Amino acid sequence: MSPVPAATPDHALAPAEALRPDLDRRSRIHDLVIAFYREIVFDELLGPVFTEVAETDWSTHIPKLIDFWCRMLLDEPGYDGFVLAAHEHVHDTEAFRLEHFDRWYALWVATIDDRWAGPHAELAKQRALRIGRTLARRLLGTGWTPDTGAP
Repeated sequence: MSPVPAATPDHALAPAEALRPDLDRRSRIHDLVIAFYREIVFDELLGPVFTEVAETDWSTHIPKLIDFWCRMLLDEPGYDGFVLAAHEHVHDTEAFRLEHFDRWYALWVATIDDRWAGPHAELAKQRALRIGRTLARRLLGTGWTPDTGAP
């Protein structure tokens, strides 16, 4: 895993950023996951993928996602799943499209930028980008760069 990006001194942040906490605690990652998937459920493009195609059981999915992101951002043990396998099943039922990846990433970044700032928040965006690129390559056989202007 790559290290957490160097911290930006609070005095170097814009005033709004200085007031937003970082994703440096399990409770904040919990809040991120809940906020993000609240957006997903009501999203016209992604909502049906989760509710109709994957038939997501949120009572089991959310705790796994919290564990996953705590592992990704805080190096906490607890998540032992295989991300690709879960997505392969959904993709086999109804194929993902690049627009799914674009929307997922845009919502992820917007959710983070709305409420959090700091090195762990930036790392969460970097890791999501890497996950999206890997899944697009493995599932769709193509490269993916979000249309949001992210590198």
